Amino acid sequence: MFIGIFMAHFVYILQSEKDGTFYIGESKDPLGRLEKHNRQHKGYTARKQPWKIVHTEEFGSRFEAKKREEYLKKQKSREFIQQLISSKTAG
Repeated sequence: MFIGIFMAHFVYILQSEKDGTFYIGESKDPLGRLEKHNRQHKGYTARKQPWKIVHTEEFGSRFEAKKREEYLKKQKSREFIQQLISSKTAG
């Protein structure tokens, strides 16, 4: 029998301070990932720096976090993401 060690994984949503667009990702360390997204590099997030974290969700496994990340990315709706963010910050 496998006894796993609890290792939290997070889904995070970043918002570009440059143009307001969102980026959805998954990581064990959302703050560390934010630093990487804001470093000089090539790729989508490089063009829209600086980024800020506007939403996180914690999961007990990477599998759960990846499933949620995929679900959020499939929504392809700015309004959906904004409602998700505002529902977590209201109250």
